Amino acid sequence: LETAWPHLQIVYEFFLRFVVSNDVDPRVAKRFIDPIFVLKLLDLFDSEDPRERDYLKTILHRVYGKFMALRQFIRKAIQHLFFKIIYETDAHNGIAELLEILGSIINGFALPLREEHKLFLEKSLIPLHKVRNLNTFHQQLAYCMAQYAEKDPRLAPEIIQGTLRLWPMTNTPKEVLFLNEVEEILELTQPPEFLKVQHRLFTRIAKCIMSPHFQVAERVLFLWNNDYIVKLINSNRQVLFPLVIGALYKNSKHHWNSTVHGLTYNVLKLLMEADATLFDECSAKHRDTANQEAVDDEGRQQKWDKVAVMFRAKTGQEPPRLPGARPW
Repeated sequence: LETAWPHLQIVYEFFLRFVVSNDVDPRVAKRFIDPIFVLKLLDLFDSEDPRERDYLKTILHRVYGKFMALRQFIRKAIQHLFFKIIYETDAHNGIAELLEILGSIINGFALPLREEHKLFLEKSLIPLHKVRNLNTFHQQLAYCMAQYAEKDPRLAPEIIQGTLRLWPMTNTPKEVLFLNEVEEILELTQPPEFLKVQHRLFTRIAKCIMSPHFQVAERVLFLWNNDYIVKLINSNRQVLFPLVIGALYKNSKHHWNSTVHGLTYNVLKLLMEADATLFDECSAKHRDTANQEAVDDEGRQQKWDKVAVMFRAKTGQEPPRLPGARPW
C-alpha cells in the first residue's frame, strides 16, 4: 500500500468534491481538466493501492458525466490503454476499475448503438479475455458483455464467437470463468441469434463435458439446470443432441469423479425425456461409432505388432515403447 496515502487522500478528496460541486462551471473548468489531464489521470490507474484506484474511478466517472466534450476522448483513451494491455504489457492494476466505469457508460448508451460502440466491443472488450490475469477483472468484464447483449441482442452471437475464439486450452480456472460468462450471455440470447452459434458453441461444450478436470465438467453440466438454456437446446435438438450425447456416454463410462457421473446421468435423463426417439437414434449412432473406433484401434495395433516383429527379426532387440502403450 502507498505509505503517503494519508496525504494523497486529502488531495483526491478535495479534487473529487471540486468535480462534483454544483458551483463549478464546466465551461470554465475545461481549461484545466483537458485531454492531457485525463491522460495523466488514466496513468495513475496502474497504482498498486486499491484505495487510490477507487478514488480515481469515482473521479474519472464524475469527469465523464460533467464534461460532455471529453466523453469521446475518455472512451478513446481507455480503448488505447486496453490495446496496450492486450498487445504489449499483458498486465495492469486498474483494469477492473476502468471496466466498472465502462459498465456504467455502456448502460447509458442510446439505442440503436452507434458503430463506434460496437467497434469498442469487438476490438477492445472481447480481446481482453486473453489477458493473463483475467480472474482479477472478469466479473466487471462479464458485466460489460452482458450490458451489450442486453442493449442489442444481435450482438450476442459476436460475443459468444469471440469467447470461443479465445477459449483457454490448458487453464482450467479460466475455462470455468468462460463457462460462467457463456451461460450469462445465453440467457440474453434470442432464439434466432442462438441458431448462428449453436453448432460451434456445443462442439466446445461437448469437449468441456469430457474434460478430465472435474470443475470444468461439473460447471458445463450445470447449464442444464438453466430452464431458458434447456428450452433453447430442446428447440434445436435435431442439431444439438448428436453433438453432446456421445460426450455424455463417454463421461458416464470413463470420468473419474462421482459428482460428474451423477450430473451426467441427470443430463442423459433430461435428453431422453425431451425426445426419446431422437435420443435412441443418437445412442445407436454413438454405439456404431464406438464399435468402429475399436475396430480401427485393433487394426492399427496389428500393424504396429507387425512392425515390432520385423524390428526384432532385423535387430534382435525389443522395439522401444512409449509409456502407457500396450506391450508388443
